[in-house]
Amino acid sequence: MDDSGEVQTTEVDIAAAEKLILQWDPTASPARSSSSERMLFSDGADRDQACRFLRAVDEIRRSVGADPAVTASPRRLSSSSSSPSPSPAGALQIAMARLEDEFRNILVSKAHELEIDSLVDLSSLSMSSDRSGGFSDDEAEKEQDPPDSSSSSSRIASCRSTKSIREVELFSSDAVNDLRSIAERMVAAGYVRECVQVYSSVRKSAIDLSLRHLGVEKLSIGDVQRLEWDALEAKIRRWIRSARACVRIIFASERRLSELVFEPDEAAPFAETVKSAAIQLFGFAEAISIGRRSPEKLFKILDLHDAISDLLPDVAAVFRSDTSDSISSIHTQVAETLTRLTEAVRGILSEFESAVLREPSRIPVPGGTIHPLTRYVMNYISLISDYRQTLVELIVSRPSASARFSGEDSGAGVPEIELPELENQSPLASHLVWIIAILQYNLENKANLYKDASLSHLFLMNNVHYIVQKVKGSPELRELIGDDYLKKMTGKFRQSATSYQRATWVRVLYCLREEGIHVSGSFSSGVSKSTLRERFKSFNAAFEETHRIQATWFVPDTQLREELRISISEKLLPAYRSFLGRFRQHIENGKHPEMYIKYSVEDLELALADFFEGCAPNLLSRKRSH
Repeated sequence: MDDSGEVQTTEVDIAAAEKLILQWDPTASPARSSSSERMLFSDGADRDQACRFLRAVDEIRRSVGADPAVTASPRRLSSSSSSPSPSPAGALQIAMARLEDEFRNILVSKAHELEIDSLVDLSSLSMSSDRSGGFSDDEAEKEQDPPDSSSSSSRIASCRSTKSIREVELFSSDAVNDLRSIAERMVAAGYVRECVQVYSSVRKSAIDLSLRHLGVEKLSIGDVQRLEWDALEAKIRRWIRSARACVRIIFASERRLSELVFEPDEAAPFAETVKSAAIQLFGFAEAISIGRRSPEKLFKILDLHDAISDLLPDVAAVFRSDTSDSISSIHTQVAETLTRLTEAVRGILSEFESAVLREPSRIPVPGGTIHPLTRYVMNYISLISDYRQTLVELIVSRPSASARFSGEDSGAGVPEIELPELENQSPLASHLVWIIAILQYNLENKANLYKDASLSHLFLMNNVHYIVQKVKGSPELRELIGDDYLKKMTGKFRQSATSYQRATWVRVLYCLREEGIHVSGSFSSGVSKSTLRERFKSFNAAFEETHRIQATWFVPDTQLREELRISISEKLLPAYRSFLGRFRQHIENGKHPEMYIKYSVEDLELALADFFEGCAPNLLSRKRSH
C-alpha cells in the first residue's frame, strides 16, 4: 500500500476509535448515549466490548501521544465542552473520564469483604518468642505464589521478605487484571494523578473500616497521655493484636494490590493509600513511648516493645522506601518509637530502684509479718525475670553509685548499701541483685520501728525468707540472681531467726538456772525452797507473757513456722524437763504446789503450737492434768 493509502487507513481507524469512545461518553445525556448508565467492566458485561474500548483508547493515544497540549495538563471534560465530533485529544479525554469511572466502580463493587476477626487470629499465630515469624517454610513458600499471572509473581516476590506476612486477595484475579489494564492506559495518557487519587480514595475508606473493626482509635498523643493507666493497659493489649493484623495482613495486602495494579516501583499509590492509617496506628505507640514513666507501666511497655520489635522486619518489608521517602518515613517512625521504648524501660527500672529505697511507710506491720513492699518488689522482679530475653538485650549497663538514685541525696546523704559483685553477672542480674539489696536496706530500717527487739528480728526473718522463697520459686530469677547470692540471703534469714531466739528465750531459760538454789553450794546439800519457788514463778510469768504476746505474731510460711517452733522446743523443753525432774519434789512436798508448778512439759509443748499464728488463745485451755 502507498503512503496515501496508509494515511487513509490510519484516519479510518482513528475515526472508528473516536466513534466507539463517544458511545461510552460518561458526560453524554441519555438521549445521546444509551451506554452512559452501563459499565464496560461490570459483571455480565460483554468482555469483547471492554477489549475493543481499550484498543480504541490505545489507538487514540498513539495518534496524539506526541502532542504536548494533551499530556501536559490533562483534565476531565464536562458535558458542556464536549461535541458530537471531538478531536482525537478530546476523544482521549472522554476515554479517560470513562476509564476513571470504570476504575472507581471496580474498586468499589468488586472488593472482597475482609473477615476481621479471622485476620486477627491469623496474625496472632505469627507472633513467636524467638521473633522468627511463626510459619513453617512450607507455608511461606505457599504464600510466595500469588493467584495472578506469572508476570505478576516476579514483581511481587520481593514483597515477601518475612515469613510472618500473610497477604490476602483483596480482589479476584480478573478484577485485578481489569484494574491494571485501566491504570496502564491512564498513566500512559498522563492521567496518573487522577488514577492514583481515585485508587487511594477508595482504598483509604476500606482500610479505615478495617481499622475501626480492629478497634484502632483515632487518638492524639495528648488523648493517649491523658488516659488513666488501667484504661491504657487494655488499649495496649488490643493495639498489639490489631497492629499485627494491620501490618502483616492489611497493609501488606494493600502493598501487594498496589504493585499488581501499578508498576512495582511506583510507590505513590500505596503511600497515599496507607500513610494516614499507618500514622494513626503507630501514633499510639509513639505516645506511650514519650509518656510519663512509672514502675507500674514497665511490663505493658515491654509487651509493646516486644510487639514492635517483632513487627519491625515486617514494617521494613511493607514500607520499604523504593522511590518514596514518604512511605519509608513510616519505618523510621516505628524504629524511633522502638528506641524510645527502650529508653523508657531503662528509665523505669532506675526509677523503680529509687522508689524501693524511698518507700516512705513508717508504721510497723502488725505481728512482724511480710511487709507489702516486700511482696510488691519480689513479685515485680519475678515478672522482670519473665521478660529476661528482652531485658538482657535492653539493660546493658550495671547500676553505678553515681546514678543509683536519680541524683537525689547526693554526697553524704547517699546510704551505704553494699552492691554484691558476682562473677559473670549480666547487667540485668546486677540490677536485680541491687534491687534486693536496697529492699533489704529498707527492711532493716523498718525493723527498727519495732520497740520489741524480738519482733524486729522476727520481721527480718519473715521478709528475707520470703525473698529467698520467691527467688527459689522462679527458675529464671534464680538463674539471674545466682546461688552464691541466694546462699548469702539464706544465711541472713537464719541469722535473724537465731537473733530472735536469743532475744526471747535466753530470758525465759534464765529462770531455770540452778545457780543460787543450793544453800551451801554443795550439790548434795539442801535446796532453798524460797529461791526455787521464785524460779518457778518467774518462769511461769515469763513464759505466759511470751505466749500471750508472741501467739499474736505471725510467721506466714507454714514450714518456717514449724521449723521455728521445733527449734524453740529443742531448747525449752529439755531444759524445763530437767529442771522439773530435779526440783519438783521439793515443791510438791510443800504447801500449794500448784501455785508454782503450773505446767507440765506436755503443756508447754502444746502451748508452743500457738506461737506465730497471729491470734491469742487462752493458755490455760492448753493445760493437761499432771
